[in-house]
Amino acid sequence: MKNFALIGAAGYIAPRHMQAIKATGNRLLAAFDPNDSVGVIDSHFPDADFFTEFERFDRHVDLRRRAGNGGQIDYVSICSPNYLHDSHMRFALRSGAHAICEKPLVLNPWNIDGLLDIERETGKHVNTILQLRLHPAIVALRERMQRKQGGGKHEVELTYITSRGHWYLQSWKGDPKKSGGIATNIGVHFFDMLHYVFGALQINRVHLSTETKAAGYLEYEHARVRWFLSVDVEDVPAAQREGGQRTYRSITVDGAEIEFSGGFTDLHNRSYEEILAGRGFGLEENRTAIETVAAIRSGKPVASTGDDAHPFLKG
Repeated sequence: MKNFALIGAAGYIAPRHMQAIKATGNRLLAAFDPNDSVGVIDSHFPDADFFTEFERFDRHVDLRRRAGNGGQIDYVSICSPNYLHDSHMRFALRSGAHAICEKPLVLNPWNIDGLLDIERETGKHVNTILQLRLHPAIVALRERMQRKQGGGKHEVELTYITSRGHWYLQSWKGDPKKSGGIATNIGVHFFDMLHYVFGALQINRVHLSTETKAAGYLEYEHARVRWFLSVDVEDVPAAQREGGQRTYRSITVDGAEIEFSGGFTDLHNRSYEEILAGRGFGLEENRTAIETVAAIRSGKPVASTGDDAHPFLKG
């Protein structure tokens, strides 16, 4: 049984981490969040200590480490806002614990280099949640693509619309300096999946970049990808929107839809199982996806050449 601490206990994704800690037979000893709306802890670890001030949380973790009686923290799960991930992973490693961090791991590629240095100094490791790499449909797709390598590149379209209300742009998620923008906040795990399935990234062009949506063209070693991401409900296709649907997710490869809408419920549990078994995804596994979204964030949108435009942009 391993001892866990959790940063960002009031966040949307934190309950999945609590559930995964419990499902893998471990225990949450301490949690931190400046927001005290964390009653969900009672459903998983009602005896966990909770802090709203990071200084007191830091002191608690340090005292446990120094006591040396088996109560030290082994893993810190990080569910904080994106721009704080780097600092919180550094805290975990320097506290003598491994880190398990939500996506995006960091906002900028050079943050990975700094964390690699701290891993070497401390002997502790960073793991990240790249759950699509464990999704059965994506695993099967990767295996199929590896068998088909050779010949021309595959034609891929990625469309992901997850509509959000007016609160979104008023929260930290609406601030690109904190979230990294749309491509980073809702798309980084898709870009990681594309790299994982189709190989090295070769071309990255941005066609559209606003507060609520982004689109562009990516070319990988084995695929040409037209992508579109949005949090605007008006981008949901009319037929689905009129039926009350507020999300739309589609990946096609050579015109064939990849069905992966199901199978998500236990992917955090699976991620924790792999991490605890020493098979987690570390810093270098994240590099291509982080470089991709950083380039999208800083890139100036250019006009499409026609065949590289996502269908949602046409017209």
